[in-house]
Amino acid sequence: MEEIAEVESPLTPTEEALRGITGRVVTAAIIADAPGVISGSAAVAEAAQELGLGMEMMAEEGSEVSQGEEVTRFTGTPAQMVQADGRLIGALAKTSGIATSARDFVKAAGKKPRVVCGAWSRMPPADQEAVRRAVVAGGADHSITEKPHVYLDVNLIEMIGGIRESIEAVSRLASGRTIVVQVKGRHSSVAREALEAAECGAGIVFIDTGANLDFMEAAFELDRAGLRRKVKIAFGGDLDLKGLRGIKKDKFGIEIVDVGKSIADAPLLDMHLEIISVQEA
Repeated sequence: MEEIAEVESPLTPTEEALRGITGRVVTAAIIADAPGVISGSAAVAEAAQELGLGMEMMAEEGSEVSQGEEVTRFTGTPAQMVQADGRLIGALAKTSGIATSARDFVKAAGKKPRVVCGAWSRMPPADQEAVRRAVVAGGADHSITEKPHVYLDVNLIEMIGGIRESIEAVSRLASGRTIVVQVKGRHSSVAREALEAAECGAGIVFIDTGANLDFMEAAFELDRAGLRRKVKIAFGGDLDLKGLRGIKKDKFGIEIVDVGKSIADAPLLDMHLEIISVQEA
């Protein structure tokens, strides 16, 4: 007796399971599993449109949600829902985690210092804009100053030949702009480098060492030289919430804190897709 060859189905197991219910209309929601701040609303709307979903509700960018609260609600076919699980949550979870962490830092900082996160610019190019928007959605700033400025990082300073030389090199074109100088104590103490930057016309001295003693010594030297009120101090270097709270207690009054990976690489805001109703078309 001749054996009949088994014909392999071109459908995936999931597609096979959905064949009999293609005409149903499904309403679903993405639910927050923890309290947080939403970022990625525009990306979700775009993904929903691409999938052909009908959007009924979407939380606003930068809005706060509580645990168990709906972030978005939409309708579609069973097959669309299978795709929506990864696409929509993927557009929300990471950026909302970043926005939530940014909000935590902003709340911990209070009126002072101002919280910024410049680390978005060091993310993969495809992710930079989404991370930048998430930082802003959380209430932090994406730049060390909102004013037009010239940023002199330690590597640029190294190539030009020093802090004084670097400020002189840009001063003509920097008219009306704030000069920001990053110091790490490469060739002198951090305090002496901060003092040199201030004496040469820097408007912001960015102490990027993560060592509290560095900003305290720098603030002391600037105050002793009568320059403390003429220059703002920014501080960064793997700063976390505990470190920020320690800075808040310091009497020297840092104006700006630059938070890196604690915001830009924050954990996901956990959420899940939940089916609300299933109806026959």
